[in-house]
Amino acid sequence: MAQEAAEDTPLSDDDALLATLGYKQELSRSWSSFSNFAISFSIISILAGCFTTFGQAWNNGGPVAISWGWPVISALILIIGLTMSELVSAYPTSGGIYWWASKMGGPAAGFFTGWLNLIGLLAVTASVGYGAATFLDLTLDTVSTSWAKHSGLKVVFLIFVVIMVLGALANIFSSHLLAVINNISVWWHVAGAAFIIGILFLIPNKHQSASFVFTDRINNSGYLDNKYWFLVLPLGLLLTQYTITGFDASAHLSEETQGAAKGAAQGIWRSIFYSAIGGYVLLLAFLFAVQDPAAVTKGGGAVDLIFGQALPQKWHFVVLFIATAGQLFCATACLTSASRMTFAFSRDRGIPGSTWLAKVNPRTHIPANAVVFVAVIGVLITLPALVEVDVNGAPVPVAFYAVTSVAVIGLYLAFAIPIFLRWRMGDAFEPGSWTLGSKYKWMNIVAVAEITIICIYFIMPFTPSAIPGNKDFSFKFVNYAPVLTFGSLAVLAIWWFASARKWYTGPQHTIDKAVTAAFDD
Repeated sequence: MAQEAAEDTPLSDDDALLATLGYKQELSRSWSSFSNFAISFSIISILAGCFTTFGQAWNNGGPVAISWGWPVISALILIIGLTMSELVSAYPTSGGIYWWASKMGGPAAGFFTGWLNLIGLLAVTASVGYGAATFLDLTLDTVSTSWAKHSGLKVVFLIFVVIMVLGALANIFSSHLLAVINNISVWWHVAGAAFIIGILFLIPNKHQSASFVFTDRINNSGYLDNKYWFLVLPLGLLLTQYTITGFDASAHLSEETQGAAKGAAQGIWRSIFYSAIGGYVLLLAFLFAVQDPAAVTKGGGAVDLIFGQALPQKWHFVVLFIATAGQLFCATACLTSASRMTFAFSRDRGIPGSTWLAKVNPRTHIPANAVVFVAVIGVLITLPALVEVDVNGAPVPVAFYAVTSVAVIGLYLAFAIPIFLRWRMGDAFEPGSWTLGSKYKWMNIVAVAEITIICIYFIMPFTPSAIPGNKDFSFKFVNYAPVLTFGSLAVLAIWWFASARKWYTGPQHTIDKAVTAAFDD
């Protein structure tokens, strides 16, 4: 009877594949493959990460950390993306990372992966939203002296809250609207980045030498110079690792994508590849445009100082406006991705309040409750950004960098688990239409090794003043990424062994298992 029902119901290839994975189609499948690529490209957003975390690389390594660090780390991230493309092709569900881990490693692997992924997505959404607020504030400063007089951390935080509210409203309104917004975002990023590169090439009176761009080193971290290569410089790599992240969005939107088995796979690796190229050219333009390196260092490495040095006010405003708009696109896309992951994990009963979080609006086919949840949590975890911190006399957004570290650690650790499990399965793994073939054997190992090393560095203190026992120690300097990461893992471990393992059994089918078996046949 179940098999007859399956045969009598006309389903698209996408819906049929989803049915074999145990789910009925609930979300609106209105996204093209380009739209799927667009959301990951928008979340990576070279107009966001390259601007907001530029100072982290400048203070920890200088031009060398940017001109050499970006291409090296980008190549390694592309390998990570390619391994994930193979996985999403086999399992194109909104659950993405945690669903793959559950399928290949069982409920425990899925539970921990899901929570790491969720923590990372919440952190990246918060950090992008806060970064957009910072740049909107800077943009208004360039055109209004009265605004500049009243600007400060409280004003930036208020702008951040408004951005999160507006982003949530855009996400709740229409899935098709979101696809259109992300399509526009791609062209805004491409044209905007090209325009900024052109401005920085044509307008400044002078440019730095290639020697400065590719060999100059800066250590504004507070650590001794003898720690440059093995501690300071690696901390600067957060610029690349944070910017090129969030590409798992293509997986989380796979249930809304037509031709998902191929389109979502291409969405992941293409978004990384094109962002890596565009971001590198953009960052080189920043470095060549520096007029007074000492002043940039004194100002905490803020990229806005470069624009202020190199450009007249009107062009300074144009650059900030382009970047801010790109970051607003990015923040909206981050809310989309995080809400879909929240919906999927709740659908499988992995989050407290899952019944409420898994609800889908019957009219718009959007998980509106999950959108609200992501926006509220994003605001709460960014509250430490209200505390002002100076490092070596320069204002440094330590809390912001801590949130970015949490984003990187949470997301990439979540990526590592299914990548390792796929390697462990070997040839027993059944690939989808997009596959790596035998290359998975070395690519998975490289991916897991890179993630392990980078996560170790990003839980380290950003400055000696964050190390207990040092004479200048203060809690305001502390990188709270390890506290959040290990604290969360400890709570999850206790929760798992005390309770969750008794009721969390992994992905929950929303269609009859007999129907799933019929489609498998």
